[in-house]
Amino acid sequence: MKLGRIIIPRHIYILPSFSLPTSSSIRSFPPSPNHLNLSFPVRKRATIRSMSDSIETGVPQRRSLYPPIEPYNNGILKVSDTHTLYWEQSGNPDGHPVVFLHGGPGGGTSPNNRRFFDPEFYRIVLFDQRGAGKSTPHACLEENTTWDLVNDIEKLREHLQIPEWQVFGGSWGSTLALTYSQSHPDKVTGLVLRGIFLIRKKEIDWFYEGGAAAIYPDAWEEFRDLIPENERGSLVDAYHKRLNSDDLETQYAAARAWTKWEMVTAHLLPNDGNIQKAEDDKFSLAFARIENHYFVNKAFFTSDSHLLDNIDKIRHIKTTIVQGRYDVVCPMMSAWDLHKAWPEADLKIVGDAGHSANEPGIAAELVVANEKMKAFVG
Repeated sequence: MKLGRIIIPRHIYILPSFSLPTSSSIRSFPPSPNHLNLSFPVRKRATIRSMSDSIETGVPQRRSLYPPIEPYNNGILKVSDTHTLYWEQSGNPDGHPVVFLHGGPGGGTSPNNRRFFDPEFYRIVLFDQRGAGKSTPHACLEENTTWDLVNDIEKLREHLQIPEWQVFGGSWGSTLALTYSQSHPDKVTGLVLRGIFLIRKKEIDWFYEGGAAAIYPDAWEEFRDLIPENERGSLVDAYHKRLNSDDLETQYAAARAWTKWEMVTAHLLPNDGNIQKAEDDKFSLAFARIENHYFVNKAFFTSDSHLLDNIDKIRHIKTTIVQGRYDVVCPMMSAWDLHKAWPEADLKIVGDAGHSANEPGIAAELVVANEKMKAFVG
């Protein structure tokens, strides 16, 4: 069967894409006339893109994560009288700068985050947002708003003497990437977004007020049952009360339950290592307290549709959106709404993935997006 471009209505076309084995098991063959490497197993996954984008033909794209690397420098940046941020740089000191915006909020960065980027091409900047990871004070909610984080990104860019940079963010990181880019579009050379979260009421209600329970009823009951029945009118508010209790053990218990609910649902298939993170009280306290704080305050936006209302400010920026079809945490409706508002962006739907950036199909598409961005920004 000849594979090619299929035109469907609304100026969208679908191309077949493929999940690959690890690099050690791939044998090289000349490209076929249809531009497919015949050594690849053929497992189709829909790739939705706007007609304004060109089709790459005949050039294999790297799809595997880069090997682990260590930072070449790091530091602490004081951004207010209260907060300091941990930051690090890895890769090529003279390369094209890219800043990684972690999820949560409150999730912090990890060494694996460096591996989405070509270390010979990119100057890779990671930092822990206020209250998260190695930033201090830990799990602090004071002076901790979306707009504080946007200002922190600018302070870090100026501190590192970077004129402009590519921005990469997933889940809450996509929220922050969109917000930062809309605030400083002249400082952004390109965007790679994953697991779109527009922090609208319907998204919060889906995940924390019973929608996702239809898919994970067993895990949901454990999350729900920490809260007495007479307080279940709003689980976000009920958890907020406990995460801000004067009793530290009450905070920890709520944090563990809140974090476990997200960790259980973040992968298409259960990931025990991810779920175990909920048992780390230091991690879960920052993760749950800061997430809940932002959700109770509606991300400190003035309207539910803030990010969609301001798309025109960034419409010109080269952007790839990677979304797992079966993402339960940040369901595909948000990526689709963003795509409809911003058809110029390249939308990649991974048909065999959930939410996590570490799922094979998601990770592969994120690497590909960064590889393509190299040609654009280089």
